[in-house]
Amino acid sequence: MARPTVQTDIEALDRLEQKMKMLVATIGKLHSEQARLGEENRRLESELVGLRERVQEAESGAAEMAVLRQERDEVRARVSGMLEQLEGLDI
Repeated sequence: MARPTVQTDIEALDRLEQKMKMLVATIGKLHSEQARLGEENRRLESELVGLRERVQEAESGAAEMAVLRQERDEVRARVSGMLEQLEGLDI
């Protein structure tokens, strides 16, 4: 009668051992995945910094473009005024 109990205990121990092996394998996979995701996170953060710099440069460029357009319009208006004055001289 003691024999079936020992066999049952051994089977339970075998199942526990298998579950522990699966747990260790799962933890190993999770560590690998965490390392991979950490590296990907660092890469994406670096990419984000670069993109933010590009956005800032583009915004600066747009502001500079607006100033240059305004200056161009002012120059155009002054030149038109000077041409009208020259036409009025009737030389």
